[in-house]
Amino acid sequence: MKPTIEIEYCPKCGWMLRAAYMGQELLSTFADEIYGVLLIPSEVAGRYTIRADQQEIFDRKREGRFPDIKELKQLVRDRVSPGKDLGHSDRKH
Repeated sequence: MKPTIEIEYCPKCGWMLRAAYMGQELLSTFADEIYGVLLIPSEVAGRYTIRADQQEIFDRKREGRFPDIKELKQLVRDRVSPGKDLGHSDRKH
């Protein structure tokens, strides 16, 4: 079964649009590799956590920042489709 990406965000912080944008980008990039993206309004203030099949891949509080979209695509790719080429969003070797 394909993995589900979860983006848990703080609605009181106004982060729903950021979560929706990131979800849209992931759906576009990983249309064949993921089941879907689930946006979860958090009850915990300040939370912005991204998980792939319930395994955390990014936490805003731990990192002290939000991921940029290039970094997020790399994190998701490494988890769900390690051989996938991300083109211009990929790391420079």
